[in-house]
Amino acid sequence: MQSKHRIFAEDLLLAAEGEDHFDRVPDSLVLLIFNKLADARSLGRCSAVSRRFNALVPLVDDACLRIDRVIPADAADGGDALGGLAGGPRPRAVLSHLLKAMLQAVLKPFAHCDAKSAAHKHALLQQGQQQHHSPAQVLKNFSSIRNLRMELPVSDVGTDDGVVLKWKAVFGSTLQSCVILGGTKVERAASGSANASAAPPPAPHADAGDAAAAGGPDDSGSIPESFYTNGGLKLRVVWTISSLIAAATRHYLLREIVKEHPTLEQVALTDANGQGTLSMGRDQLREFRDKPLAAAAAANRTQVPACNMKLRYAPLLELSDGTRIHGATLVVIKPVGDAAGVGGRKELDEFVAGAFDGPFREAVAALSKRRTYLLEMNGF
Repeated sequence: MQSKHRIFAEDLLLAAEGEDHFDRVPDSLVLLIFNKLADARSLGRCSAVSRRFNALVPLVDDACLRIDRVIPADAADGGDALGGLAGGPRPRAVLSHLLKAMLQAVLKPFAHCDAKSAAHKHALLQQGQQQHHSPAQVLKNFSSIRNLRMELPVSDVGTDDGVVLKWKAVFGSTLQSCVILGGTKVERAASGSANASAAPPPAPHADAGDAAAAGGPDDSGSIPESFYTNGGLKLRVVWTISSLIAAATRHYLLREIVKEHPTLEQVALTDANGQGTLSMGRDQLREFRDKPLAAAAAANRTQVPACNMKLRYAPLLELSDGTRIHGATLVVIKPVGDAAGVGGRKELDEFVAGAFDGPFREAVAALSKRRTYLLEMNGF
């Protein structure tokens, strides 16, 4: 049996002769590793390691891009409101460029007087002028992406403490289907409690009808009259419109990426908090490329068509793990004239049932059994 010292010496000898053991690993295996890595920033660093990596990184199938910041549309390069992976403020105006050029021309003869100071100032100037890199710019070197996941740093829709609001939308050239789950208050079961699912008294700020449910859940499926009079319905309308605007804004921001990456088969644009997810599959991406995008007037988002909505409500929803959701609401949205929105009725039901994970999936299943209320909404 060879000693470790001898094996190590042989490795050094092979390295000195110019042989790299990693070169024995086939490209297909390296690509498999890169696909597991997925993170676009890490893949970018890998491409700088060697010529081989630089040639293989653009061939990955799976990529995940996490956005550092969201910047105003008028401050982003190319009108893309998704901030990039680095950057500072852009030059403000043409006049500032002219003044800067004049000053540089005047001061150039004296630059040799203080070379270090000039180099330092030049570095600061370059740092201040560094532009944001949009997601399209970051992904432009990836030529074979099939599955793309993008993550925003924050949620689009702000909510009060204790409120739960989650949504998932499917878009082609426009909205196809959307499901929204909300609750005015969520109470988690105490860990290790022998009576974790015992019903505590309703909170003073709980939603309309919660007080009536203090003695037990309302199994009639009817919405209490107070739901319409104390702002409960108005709150759900705000949730719905805000979620649709967030989804339409994300959809609009994907137009350049989808155009430049014809190999895409699946796209998901979510946020770090997991509040909402925009999803596009192979059929939706094909439609997105083939049909013109209808942008909303004076807004950087896709126009939302007139929709039918199915609302289901429970004053108090108790789940098997002891979680209690006050004012639990499920809204399923589809465009007017679309029989189902996602393929067919069965596909739509499957989409709604699998939209969320964990206890929220159980909440959707429970709410789906309750009475349905139909609403209509104009396009915007």
